[in-house]
Amino acid sequence: MTLRAPANGIEIAYETFGSPEARPLLLITGLGCQMIQWDDRFCELLADRGYHAVRFDNRDSGESTHLAEAGTPALDGSGEVPYLLDDMADDAAGLLDALGWDTAHVVGLSMGGMIAQSLAIRHPHRMRSLTSIMSTPSPQAALLTDPDVLMPAFTPDRESAIRRALDNCAVVGSPGYPFDREWNAEIAGLGYDRSYDPAGTARQVAAIMASGDRAPRLKELAIPALVLHGEDDPLVPLPAGIATADAIPGARLITFPGMGHDLPAELWPSFVDAIDELTTFADSGR
Repeated sequence: MTLRAPANGIEIAYETFGSPEARPLLLITGLGCQMIQWDDRFCELLADRGYHAVRFDNRDSGESTHLAEAGTPALDGSGEVPYLLDDMADDAAGLLDALGWDTAHVVGLSMGGMIAQSLAIRHPHRMRSLTSIMSTPSPQAALLTDPDVLMPAFTPDRESAIRRALDNCAVVGSPGYPFDREWNAEIAGLGYDRSYDPAGTARQVAAIMASGDRAPRLKELAIPALVLHGEDDPLVPLPAGIATADAIPGARLITFPGMGHDLPAELWPSFVDAIDELTTFADSGR
């Protein structure tokens, strides 16, 4: 069931998995994605391992607040941007408040990893641990693929939107694992039905590009951290993951051959094992 909470002056839509008495874990998704990108089965794996997992729609995606009045920003760096990744991190902190969580383990995927990094910088006392998946400390370290591949067409019908999403997945997906066309088509269709907002995605891109390099601030962190990255990621290449791990003191880096810029189901148990090892270590020191 989708719930809603006020956070940082906007409304955030979210869903929960697992017992409210279990360890709190916040899942932050990526650019143009909705919380459904965190597959139900993956979330249930986390719940089975003893987590109260919460996934949510970022601002300008899904059923959370869309800042339509801000229009479509220029993506060439000119002009003002409606918000930064710092604002999106404050949204996440506001959601923690609404959930009644003083602290949580935080897992961020792609842009969600950037938001999680910003959350750790701005609100380190709220973070039990940080897991950054296929992400980067700086936009300059990523986006080797033409960024246009991430942008949905502005006026498609539902079927065109699904085809575009499948084309994107084919470009950035994992060459070493089977492509689940049926699941990706289902998620693309459900995402279209929940909220199709190309201008919102453009505002998120603008936030990424305007937010600068987090590495100097990440070097000041004292938070248990894990970096997971695909060795064959064509969008946020492996050096970006290495740069993330190098920037966070004591961070552990795990790389996966054949993994691109997605989460192959075959690797879910490995991801959950690694996250659980990190969080267990982090909680042992509390």
